[in-house]
Amino acid sequence: MPIGDLAPQITLLVGAAAAVIVSLFTGHHRQWLAAPLALAALTVAAAAQLAVRRDSDVLTFDGQWALDGLTTWGAVIIVVTTALTVGLSPRWMRTDRRHGEYYAMLLLAALGAQVMAGAADVMELVVGILLSSVTGYVLASYHRRSPLSAEAGVKFFLIGGLTNSLLLVGAVLLFTLSGTTLYRDIAAPVATPDASLLVIAVALIVIGIAFELGAVPAHAWVPDVSQGAPAPAAAFLTVAPKIGALIALARLVQVLPSDGVGWRPLVAVVAAATMTLGNLAAFWQDDVRRLLGWSSVSQSGYGIMAAVAVGASPHATPALLTFALAYALANLAAFGVVVALRGRTDISDYTGLARSCPWLTAALTLAMLSLVGIPPLIGFTAKLQLFTATIDAGYGWLAVLAVVNTVASLFYYLRVIGPAYLGERGERPVTLGPWSAATVAAATIGLVATGVLAGPTVGAFTGG
Repeated sequence: MPIGDLAPQITLLVGAAAAVIVSLFTGHHRQWLAAPLALAALTVAAAAQLAVRRDSDVLTFDGQWALDGLTTWGAVIIVVTTALTVGLSPRWMRTDRRHGEYYAMLLLAALGAQVMAGAADVMELVVGILLSSVTGYVLASYHRRSPLSAEAGVKFFLIGGLTNSLLLVGAVLLFTLSGTTLYRDIAAPVATPDASLLVIAVALIVIGIAFELGAVPAHAWVPDVSQGAPAPAAAFLTVAPKIGALIALARLVQVLPSDGVGWRPLVAVVAAATMTLGNLAAFWQDDVRRLLGWSSVSQSGYGIMAAVAVGASPHATPALLTFALAYALANLAAFGVVVALRGRTDISDYTGLARSCPWLTAALTLAMLSLVGIPPLIGFTAKLQLFTATIDAGYGWLAVLAVVNTVASLFYYLRVIGPAYLGERGERPVTLGPWSAATVAAATIGLVATGVLAGPTVGAFTGG
C-alpha cells in the first residue's frame, strides 16, 4: 500500500493530535504554543505534498486517490490558507479557554478539504465532506457565549445536516445501482438510457459538494457564518473547504459523459445563479463581514466556471488553480483587516480609515480590487484565465454574464473603499497586534507578487 502518498495528510493528522496534547498539558496562558506547532505541521505537510508529486497523473490506493496537479497544488493552497488563518488567530483567540484545541480543528478541517481535493472515489469524497463539515460546525460556533456565533453554528449545522444527508443518499444510491463508487467506473452506467436514478444519485452528490462550495442551492450559511463565526474562522471557512469542493466538482464533472444528461450546462447554470445571486445580495450590505460573505458566494460562481470547462479546455485546470490561489489570498487579506481592527464590521467604521490606518486600508483596497479582477493583481490573471477557458469550452454566454457580474461587483466594494479614503477622519481604531498585521501584509504581498509574476505562477499550474 503506497502509504507514503498520504504523507501530507498524515502529517496534518499528527499535527492535530499534537495540538490537542499541548492544549491538555499546558495552562491557558501557554496554549498559544499550539499555533507555532500547527505552522510547523503545515510547513512539513506542504513540503511532503511537493515531494510526492509525480511526473504524470496517477491514481493510487486502487484508484481511490488522485495524484495530479489538482491534488498537489490544491493541497498546497489549502495549507497556505490554513497557515494564514493560524497567523490571524493567536491574539483573537487568546481569551478563549479552548484556545489550543482551535488549532487542532483548523488542521482537521484542512485535512478534510485536502481529502475532497484528492478524492477519486465517492465514498472518499463523502469522508472529506463530512470531516470538513463537522470541524466547520465547531469552528463557526467556537465563541459559544456569543449569540451571533451560536446562531451561525446552528444555521451551518442545519443546512449541512440536510445537504450531507442528501450526499449520503446519493452515494448509497450510486453504489446500489452501478456497483461501484470509483469515478473512473461510473461514467458508463450513467450514460445508459434508463439511468434516471443514477442521474438523481449524481445530482444529490453535487448538492453535497455545493454546500462546501457555498454555492446555490446550499449557499445560505455563508453570510451568517461570515458575520457570526470568529473572524479568523470565518476567513478559513469561506476559503479552504471551497477549494477542496471546487476541485472535487471539477473532477466529478470531468468523468461524466458529455452525451445524455447535459451535466456541463447544468453546472454552468449553477455557476451563473451563484455569481449573480451573490453579487445582488452583496449590493446593500452594511456589515462588511456579511458583504464579504455574499462576495464569497459570488466568487464560488466564478470558480465553478472552471469546473464547467475542465476536460473541455486545456486552460481550465490552470484557471481553476490560479483562481483558487487568488481568491484565497484576497479573501484572507480582507478578513485579516477585519481581524486587525478587532472585528469592526459596520461599514461606517471604515469611513476615514485611510488617514488613521493607511496600511490596513491599502491592504483592504488591494484585496477587494483583486476580487474584482483589476490588474496587475493576481485576481486579474485568474479572471482572464477563467473567461478564456469558459469561452474555449463553448460557454461564451457564461463568460459574458461573468463579465457583467464583475463590473457590477465593483459597486459594493467601492462602498467600502470610497468612504475609507474620502470620508471624514474618525477616531483611530485600536488594532489587534502584530500577528494579524503581519498576516495581512503576507497575504497582500502574495497578491501583488503573484500578480506581477503571473506568467511563472500560471506556468507552474499548467505544468501539473
